[in-house]
Amino acid sequence: MRGLFSALFLVSSLAGGTALAQPYAPNQAGVTMGHWHLNSRHVEANKKIFVGMGGVDTGDDRLQKVTFPGVTVNLNMAGGAPPATGGTVGSVVNHVGFIVKSVPESVAKWKAAGVTVLPGNNGRLDQAYVETPDGLRIEILENKNQSEPIRHEHVHFFVPTDEVPKIQAWYAKIFGAKASTTPTGAPVDDVPGAQLRFNKADAAQAPTKGRVLDHIGFDVVDLQAFVKKLEAEGIKLDRPYTKNPNGIALAFITDPWGTYIEINERPKPVYLP
Repeated sequence: MRGLFSALFLVSSLAGGTALAQPYAPNQAGVTMGHWHLNSRHVEANKKIFVGMGGVDTGDDRLQKVTFPGVTVNLNMAGGAPPATGGTVGSVVNHVGFIVKSVPESVAKWKAAGVTVLPGNNGRLDQAYVETPDGLRIEILENKNQSEPIRHEHVHFFVPTDEVPKIQAWYAKIFGAKASTTPTGAPVDDVPGAQLRFNKADAAQAPTKGRVLDHIGFDVVDLQAFVKKLEAEGIKLDRPYTKNPNGIALAFITDPWGTYIEINERPKPVYLP
């Protein structure tokens, strides 16, 4: 039944000019947003939340996952992984975010689907939050002009004040992200499919590895070349270049602030515009 639903959704998405399980076209550095990888003991509960928010169950026998335009949410780690040591709050990736056409309309639909939604800050109606049972915090924002009902929007890092310009420069250099500021002056980096946001914290936050959001993932066009670039920059690989039987190549690094990052090269990718 799940496979039939996913297939029907993909057909309807293609008919509308949007293929569901595609990342956005990569930037000049060959980078686009790929996935979040959760270390969850509440896989079915989380799946219900993400599907209720408009994602599509694209999992298989090995990996449970739900896909949105711009990101795939991988719900479980490999068998035998220890339980998560904490939620996202308190880690360097404090929360992640989606953007919808209308927050009030989306919230009404999600609540009808059984999703618990928390209100926005200071009574804001263009903002809301969703939290999973194991502490993944998700911010919901609004763009009335976007074509999709929901899409991936941001990853929000919390680092000490003096580190904010350094982390912004690092992601711009390593992943070709475009550095800028928001209308309120907040520093951000943009990569296709995601805005990387940087917030001031009173102290260094916990690394992501082992938390409920164990790592984030970027897709690249040529991983072997990208790995050579990382090594030239003196970046240590936590896991070297590996190519799986399914044709997906991967490597892992950790940024200087403790964000565990998977980098993938997928065979014959098709991109959203």
